[in-house]
Order: sequence, then structure tokens, then C-alpha cells
Amino acid sequence: METSNIVDLARREELTVALTDLLKTGAQQLIAIAVEAEFAGYMAQFADLRTDTGHAAVVRNGHHPARPFQTGIGPVSVRIPKVRSKDGTPVTFRSALVPPYVRRTKTLEAALP
Repeated sequence: METSNIVDLARREELTVALTDLLKTGAQQLIAIAVEAEFAGYMAQFADLRTDTGHAAVVRNGHHPARPFQTGIGPVSVRIPKVRSKDGTPVTFRSALVPPYVRRTKTLEAALP
């Protein structure tokens, strides 16, 4: 039996869509892991801060709603973690990787006129 690595042109579109979906999923997971690592570093600075009852003063409070972030391979949904202070001081986590109000990557912005 003869094997061939020639792709049928009728199926080429299906392969391109599948590859793009795979890349988007990988990019989404990579961004999520990087934001979680950045968040862990942010929370480490509050590890010793305690309330009067001995509980952690700054705690994780879920995620902000997912928002689309335009990349070179298409839109990718990003969820940014939230924090809450139990002692009343205002605390806000701002990701350096995905700043607030930014909807496109810098490389994509440079490519657009």
C-alpha cells in the first residue's frame, strides 16, 4: 500500500480551521497560566497581612467576566482574577500582561494603520 502526504484541496479549509482553533486554545491556556502566575506573585506580597481575627486580609474573589483580546491569530477570551480586602483598604490587581481597556496585542496595533 502506498502512503502519501498530499493534502486534498477540498479538505484544506477544514485543516486550516482546526489548526487555528488549536492555536487559539493554546494561546488562551498560555495567557491564563501567565496571568495566574502573575496573580500568585501579587498575592505573595499580602501573605503576611492579617485581620484582627487572624484571617488573610487580602483574598482572591473569583474572576472578572471574560473579555475578548484580539491577537494575531484571532480573538482570545481572557479572564482576570479579582481580589478583595477584608480590612477595608482598597486593593486592585492590574495585570501587566493584559492591561485594563486594552483590546489588541501591541504587535497587532503596529500592523494596523
